[in-house]
Amino acid sequence: MAGVSAADIKPGEDPADHLPPHITRLTGFGERADWSPDGRRLVFLSKTFGDALELDLETKLIRNRSAHYPHCGYTRALYLTNGDLLLSGPEQFDPKKAGEARVQCWLFVLDRSGTKPAMPLGTKCSEGPAVSRRRLHIAWTHVAAEYPDEMAAGSSRMQEADIVYENGRPKLANQRLIINSQDLPFVCTLETQNFRPPAEQELTFSAYGYQGTDVCGINLVTKKVVNYSNSPGQYDEPEGIYPDGQYTLVECDKQNHQGSGHVDLWKLKLDGSGAYERLTYFSDYPGYKASNPVVSDDGRFIAFQMARSREAAGVGHGIFLYDIEKARREVK
Repeated sequence: MAGVSAADIKPGEDPADHLPPHITRLTGFGERADWSPDGRRLVFLSKTFGDALELDLETKLIRNRSAHYPHCGYTRALYLTNGDLLLSGPEQFDPKKAGEARVQCWLFVLDRSGTKPAMPLGTKCSEGPAVSRRRLHIAWTHVAAEYPDEMAAGSSRMQEADIVYENGRPKLANQRLIINSQDLPFVCTLETQNFRPPAEQELTFSAYGYQGTDVCGINLVTKKVVNYSNSPGQYDEPEGIYPDGQYTLVECDKQNHQGSGHVDLWKLKLDGSGAYERLTYFSDYPGYKASNPVVSDDGRFIAFQMARSREAAGVGHGIFLYDIEKARREVK
């Protein structure tokens, strides 16, 4: 997909009107997709504070995974390795205070049977959690606003834990601190992103507010932190990692330097070289962006969403499928 000039865009058109052969639109609504471990399904949210929906990629049927019980809506839905879903959402919701609810979310596990309500894990999570693709293990972020008696103002901390089941009920075990933002040599707010395959001894994270926002990784054993993007004045947020662990996808404004509302998908090599490759051109259309990408475990596809610049981060208007091999052939 090549860039689009303003002269080529007709009034009312959006990026979905001019998709290249390697990108397919899967839905006309929805946001924040995640791949099932077998690559046959995608779970996504109907909307922010909405339901968790599941799309079968072969039949194209969509089923509602959270319709069988009352809830206040969810902001994240991610597959666990056993097929259950890790959900993040508020315990109460006032539409007039949506921003407050978003940072006051709790983590839940939704049983894959579809017969039980989501069960709480007893911890809050700021923005998105990270989920292991190999084991029942997660990482998440706390911010000072959630625990003012325990954390210094303006700080955030990342934690990790196993998910275990006792009498069919999930709970967190072996919790431990990964890092506190105050222990970093620079000031930022943290958000967990992905365990880096194949060994999963490193966790990528967003360093919000540092040099714009940077892509970082922390070794979970040594606690060594590496800044992989290191691009002052540029917005770089890691979202989705390749199964070989050599690259991550990044929401990035390298093409225009207009901030997080004008990002596209870029591929960043995780070797400190700062080598980027642009994958989408949605931000060439005024008022639009591509965001929230995730890579399938076989490395063949990327699921992502179309979003609008003026709306809150994470709000999406349809799920899209990017065929990685087909894109390579088109370049050749």
